Amino acid sequence: MAALARWCYRHRLVVLLVWVGALFGLGFSASTAGTDYANVFSLPDTDSKRAYDLMEKAFPARAGDTDTVVWTVDEGSVRDQDVRSRIQPALDDIAKMKGVGGVTSPYAGAATQVSGDGRTAYAQITFTEQANSVPKELVQDVVDAAQGAERGGLEVELGGQAIQRVQEPPTGLAEMVGLAAAAVVLFLAFGSLFAMLLPLAVAVFGVGMGLFSTQLLSHVTDIPDLAPLLSSLIGLGVGIDYALFIVTRHRKGVLRGLDPEESAVTALNTSGRAVLFAGGTVCIALAGMLVTNLRFLDGVVIGTSVTVVLSVLAATTLLPALLGFLGVRVLSRKQRKRLAASGPEPEKASTPAARWSTRVQRRPRTIAALAVVVMAVLALPVLSLRLGATDQGNNDDATTTRKAYDLLAQGFGPGFNGPLQVVVDGGDATALVKAVKDTPGVAQVAALPPANGVTVIQVVPTTSPQSKETDALIDRLRDDVVPQAGVTAHVGGVTAVSKDFATVTGDRLPLFIATIIGLGFLLLLVAFRSLVVPLTAAVMNLIAAAASFGVLVAIFQWGWGLELLGLGKEGPINAFLPVIMLSLLFGLSMDYQVFLVSRMHEEWVHTRDNARAVRVGLAETSRVINSAALIMVCVFLAFVLSGDSGAAMAGVGLAAAVALDAFVLRTALVPAAMHLLGDSNWWLPAWLEKRLPHLAVEPKEDEPHEALPTADGGPASAVHGFVRDAAGDPVEGATMTLMTKGGRRLDRVTSLADGSYILSVPGPGTYLLATAASSSASHARQLTVAAEPLVFDVELSEDELDSVN
Repeated sequence: MAALARWCYRHRLVVLLVWVGALFGLGFSASTAGTDYANVFSLPDTDSKRAYDLMEKAFPARAGDTDTVVWTVDEGSVRDQDVRSRIQPALDDIAKMKGVGGVTSPYAGAATQVSGDGRTAYAQITFTEQANSVPKELVQDVVDAAQGAERGGLEVELGGQAIQRVQEPPTGLAEMVGLAAAAVVLFLAFGSLFAMLLPLAVAVFGVGMGLFSTQLLSHVTDIPDLAPLLSSLIGLGVGIDYALFIVTRHRKGVLRGLDPEESAVTALNTSGRAVLFAGGTVCIALAGMLVTNLRFLDGVVIGTSVTVVLSVLAATTLLPALLGFLGVRVLSRKQRKRLAASGPEPEKASTPAARWSTRVQRRPRTIAALAVVVMAVLALPVLSLRLGATDQGNNDDATTTRKAYDLLAQGFGPGFNGPLQVVVDGGDATALVKAVKDTPGVAQVAALPPANGVTVIQVVPTTSPQSKETDALIDRLRDDVVPQAGVTAHVGGVTAVSKDFATVTGDRLPLFIATIIGLGFLLLLVAFRSLVVPLTAAVMNLIAAAASFGVLVAIFQWGWGLELLGLGKEGPINAFLPVIMLSLLFGLSMDYQVFLVSRMHEEWVHTRDNARAVRVGLAETSRVINSAALIMVCVFLAFVLSGDSGAAMAGVGLAAAVALDAFVLRTALVPAAMHLLGDSNWWLPAWLEKRLPHLAVEPKEDEPHEALPTADGGPASAVHGFVRDAAGDPVEGATMTLMTKGGRRLDRVTSLADGSYILSVPGPGTYLLATAASSSASHARQLTVAAEPLVFDVELSEDELDSVN
């Protein structure tokens, strides 16, 4: 890792040009190829899939997307001449548009397209392409032509997948808002414009290349149109966070007097390895979705994993190159002036973080109890979780698709927006048609003429597609009505597919949870060589998941705050969301857990004092964890503006999960629990210790290199010598600081009147010696201490520091 970082730092222009070329090359290829996203919701071995296969056999020539124009009158009938004279010319104009395959009008004999009270009617517009391929300009022309027929007392609305696309906010709006919010947090954290831009640049390159790659991959495999949104959501979050960890570590090194190149190499060799581990963990968690065997999620796994991999690659190659361009300008002007005037300073935990850490140590039971109560209260709504699928009835009530949905429900019944198809494979369907008509919960039944031995019976329920009563009707048809009719038939349609998807997801969710929790347990077991730490992390992940889903249920299922957020109407939670959210939450929480506990583990290894280890670890990492989490929350919440209900739901859920995980669990409950558990945190049976592989994950603050043993196995005693100026005169009052390569202070003294100094050394190895004096610039130099005390004389000049061993 160090060699790669050094090469990228020294060949920064080459690295930057390669990344820019790759980004533009992929962008050009993707724009030339276009998109071919496919929402494959059908599931093997389900009744709705068998119905779909039979319908394809009966109607193989079904073509493009079908959308709907709905109109209603306040008085009179839609059949009145003054209404017809306005609507029919608009439909004729739409039919002539290039890209429109046909228009089915109620004025052309389709009497079933007029409601029973005569006040609402609809026409069906069939495009020649699927919704994602229909040009937005054509769709907008259709909307303008249809709504141009409106007048006082006549309302015209449109619904359908193609129409949905033109009312979405501009592409990239959510990403831009997320980046802007992240920029504000980064500037407040760093106080430097250049340092703020680094994580943003890394995230833009990683996400941009990930999205272009996903777009190209959509031509060779089924990738849903939700995948790019989720990819950009998670890519922006992890890309900014990973760069934040590395830049923070680099800035600390520069502040301690390290040469910018050495500081960048150290940051990449320590925090960079943590980023590699964290990115790999996220990808493993995403791959865990494959155990559910849901085809719809395969494309999500591909798109998000590719974006995460490219974000990690940008953080470990592009970032050191950008650090090379900035040099010491990665610090703010105030920090550069202070460094020049006062010399390098050891790391100090921020005062609020240190105070909070001490408070947790003093009152672990109280803080743990409060945190558990908060999480339990937030998790209570999850007991009423209901999985399903959102549709245009959940859109904001100001959109034309939501208005069209409501008009159809008012005119033709709530079940009209989600009809069922009972597909009969051969045989006489007469008895089944009669039985379906007599079934409670059925509003309308119509049997289409048989085709290729297949009969399709259209069934309109009396209840809405998302209601529990409609789910019960599907079960009744499958379990009772169809078997009693004595024919082979299957219940399909969008509503039935959604129900099957939710059922299969719910059945496979326990296996999925067990898989990702088990993977997390094993990874942390190897990383921290403890049974209690990974067990604690597993419990915390489950608590965070329950609380975040409780928030989702309260907002999206119960409708609390939906109007305030502008997110439409309440409904069930998308069936695919638990799998996606748990994967991402698992990966992100593992990131924070490793960053927090690894610092505690390092202190434990050095001191064997659990209370000190937990206190120091929390004090020194909580600020970075909270800053990273705040950035994640901003990015995720920005996806409320995406216009996609699935992405908005995922954004709110992930924002809640990350906020609770970082601000409640990692900052309060985890350290409080570790204080209560004491030394047992680090317990591992001896037989297991011998069999576990060793895995270096998180950067270690103390990482001696080329350590040389002494004759008796004891530590080296000291580093000592004289500090002189360029004329050879002794320098009194020079500050001499001995630090680990990670920058932690070990000892500090000031030179005496004769220029002499002596520093204590804990053991043989490689260290940093920082020198600061009012008459010269401040510098740090590496030195290797062997078995004997090291004599190290320092010569100062006005603009440089030289040392003579």
